[in-house]
Amino acid sequence: MTSNGNGQPPKLMTPGEVAALFRVDPKTVTKWAQAGKLSCIRTLGGHRRYRASDVAALMGQPAQPAQPPRPADTAPTPPGAEDWMFIAARQGARAEAIAEVAGLSVPAVRRILRGARP
Repeated sequence: MTSNGNGQPPKLMTPGEVAALFRVDPKTVTKWAQAGKLSCIRTLGGHRRYRASDVAALMGQPAQPAQPPRPADTAPTPPGAEDWMFIAARQGARAEAIAEVAGLSVPAVRRILRGARP
């Protein structure tokens, strides 16, 4: 193990400690290591440990590239999040009721239900 510049070994963190910082499940941290987003060190017992400096560097990165601003009458929704709207509409819910629950304007809900993306 290399030193961190001052002759001391680097501070290592467990998957649980890293997960607590990012507020994710420890398995997510393991998946990040498998995907190459975060490098890990294996202990003799095969457990993963993460350098605190690598974790700090990852925290400093933006999670996603900046997206262009959306129109003011719509709220950002993850892909597939409006599926419940289609189900509610098929079951007879009015656009006004769906808009109220979704926190969107009625025209925005109607555009989503018609298939037009804002």
